[in-house]
Amino acid sequence: MNLFGVMDISGSALKAERMRAEVSAANMANAETTRTADGTPYRRQQVVFESNDLPSFRNVMQGPVNMPTMLSRAGLDDSSAVPGGVAISAVSSDDAAPLMRYEPGHPDADANGYVAYPDINPVTEMVDLMGASRAYGANASALQAEKSMVSASLDILK
Repeated sequence: MNLFGVMDISGSALKAERMRAEVSAANMANAETTRTADGTPYRRQQVVFESNDLPSFRNVMQGPVNMPTMLSRAGLDDSSAVPGGVAISAVSSDDAAPLMRYEPGHPDADANGYVAYPDINPVTEMVDLMGASRAYGANASALQAEKSMVSASLDILK
C-alpha cells in the first residue's frame, strides 16, 4: 500500500459513516410515518457495511433493499471502491412488525381503529447515531495523523 492509500481507506470510512448517520436521522424523522408511497408504514433502515477486500455479499444477503440512487448520490457506489476500505453493500429494511395504536379518528386507522406505526426506538437510533459520530471522528483523526506524517516526510526531504 502506498502512503496515500491510508487516506483513501479513511476517506471511504468517512463516507460510509456519514451514510450511516443519515440513515439513522431518516429513521428518527420517519418514526411517526404511518403511510409511505406503497401504502405501508415506514420501515426502519439499517446500513450494511462490507470490506472492499472481500467478495461482495449482495447476492448472499436475505431481503436487503439496495438503494443505488442514494448510494450513488453519496458517492458510495461501486465506482468509488477503495481496496482495503469500507463499502456499503446495502441499506436493508427491518422486518419488525409495526406497532399498533388505537386511534379511531386517524385517517390511516383500520376497520378496528388501529393505526400501524413504524417500530422505531429513538434510544436505539440515538445510540446508532452516536456510534456513527464516534467512528467518523476516529477516522477523521486517522486522516489528520496521516496528513501530519506526510507533511513531516516532506519536511525531511527539504
